Amino acid sequence: MLPLNRLPRRTAVRNRFKQSLTERRQQIGLWLSLAQPYTAELCATAGFDWLLVDGEHAPNDVRSVLAQLQAIAPYRAHPVVRVVNGDPALIKQVLDVGAQTILVPMVDTAAQAAAAVAATRYPPQGIRGVAPAVARASRWALHADYIDVANDETCLLVQAETATALQNLDAICAVDGVDGVFIGPADLAASMGHRGKSGHPEVKAAIDDAIRRIAASGKAAGILTDDNDTARHYLAIGARFVAVGIDTALLARATRTLAAEFGIAATATGEG
Repeated sequence: MLPLNRLPRRTAVRNRFKQSLTERRQQIGLWLSLAQPYTAELCATAGFDWLLVDGEHAPNDVRSVLAQLQAIAPYRAHPVVRVVNGDPALIKQVLDVGAQTILVPMVDTAAQAAAAVAATRYPPQGIRGVAPAVARASRWALHADYIDVANDETCLLVQAETATALQNLDAICAVDGVDGVFIGPADLAASMGHRGKSGHPEVKAAIDDAIRRIAASGKAAGILTDDNDTARHYLAIGARFVAVGIDTALLARATRTLAAEFGIAATATGEG
């Protein structure tokens, strides 16, 4: 057996998703909100380009995110982790457990985008704490060059989902280190005074304009929709990463449809 300091060293894993966005290849994804590694792996077998592990609205923590990263790892889908907010401490933990691509919600200004960039980068480009020996991301220092390439391989996506964010969109896109901007239709609709109506003509026009502006800036534009025709429309006008469904919605729709075929009506009882 070789001594520990003579074990062969591997090269850090490259970020295929980031490379695809850089090469302007469109990526089709699926939203994961069930917060379970078993269903995450099941969805990974479908062959999507990327899977979004939702830490903002789904009941995920760092340990459940880790379990889903491990479940997805054998498959071609690239895991994107949406953190609950731009807290640098949380972003550091999610990167250390192996996420290469982070989506930060509710980014309204260029300053907030720049802060998110700093949270995802090692010094001197950022403020991420350095501890590769205890991090799954470096395979516990097996990837000897991890800290040398991590800044380049980390992909940062920020979420523009308010009228304020759209006003500041050009400045957000101009922030060095932001790889893509994701439009949040539901929150944007609420911000524009059309809560629950993301299909309102004013909201749809704002989304189309935002996607075109992001694409024109050279950054990747992303969005989520469970309507296939709408997804194709977004791709046609320049979106580069589009999620085309949500695991919770797919399961709910399939089970309720099956029940309805046998005359069983969907019910909602209790208070939580």
